Amino acid sequence: MGWNAMAYADPFEIVDPRFRAYAIPIAGLETLHTGMRWAEGPVYFADMRCLIWSDIPNNRLMRWCEETGAVSVFRADSNFANGNARDPQGRLVTCEHRTRRVTRTEPDGTITVLADSYRGKRLNSPNDVVVKSDGTVWFTDPTYGISADYEGGKATSELDGRYVFRLDPRDGTLTVVADDFVQPNGLAFSPDESRLYIADSGWIGVGEGPRHIRAFEVRADNTLAGGAVVTQVSPHAPDGFRVDGDGNIWSSAGDGVHCYTPSGDLIGKILVPERVGNVAFGGPARNRLFICGHTSLYAVFLNTRGAVRP
Repeated sequence: MGWNAMAYADPFEIVDPRFRAYAIPIAGLETLHTGMRWAEGPVYFADMRCLIWSDIPNNRLMRWCEETGAVSVFRADSNFANGNARDPQGRLVTCEHRTRRVTRTEPDGTITVLADSYRGKRLNSPNDVVVKSDGTVWFTDPTYGISADYEGGKATSELDGRYVFRLDPRDGTLTVVADDFVQPNGLAFSPDESRLYIADSGWIGVGEGPRHIRAFEVRADNTLAGGAVVTQVSPHAPDGFRVDGDGNIWSSAGDGVHCYTPSGDLIGKILVPERVGNVAFGGPARNRLFICGHTSLYAVFLNTRGAVRP
């Protein structure tokens, strides 16, 4: 499904007048592609004018071409990939459920394993990932990918927790930076990287438990401090999210995408006709928000840009 896909006029819900500065009422919500089972992990490649994202249960990575609107399979056997990111060298970094690892795709297409175990025990199922400007790789490791065969492979957790990790690819050091989550999920840095926001989606599949986003101070030595809850996300729970240049959090939710201020105030929504899994800013001006709904890829132009970190 390409350029002439269905568009929903004015999908913006103004909760707080501050949101009007970011909404473009004449910019409808576009459906770019449909037919996935669970879309996730969008990442934009400006140099190739394309978006890559995961279709987890179909075990594939997909690619949407910005110039033509064409959609193709980027990787047919993705090991049930979920979250994706780019490192400072422009390489694709991917969380894989089936292999329970984080990998990097090299320019020649070969796959380098960045992390698959911690202290001799296999990871749970790496979920979402972000790369800091210094090259360190930060990822969450809940158990969604080993809870059923649908999104990976049913297995028993070998770890005694569900952690947030920091990987230094220079020497392979893997460090737990947060250990008090029920199910850590999406994560993103503030524009100056002084804060790391992390979602806890323990509510999913249970109907109770955390469904909030927490904020941590990032110290000079790349350890974390604090961790106070910034906001609760409902309906459903937060999954993936991104931060814009003003520090606002654009989070997935059950009714679309919610926009929160850095202090956690809900100021507006982008209404989407199905539950949202993750989002990514892209386009030449970084002002287009790509939205992975349950079965479809959407996009909408905003009057803000995705954060460009140091």
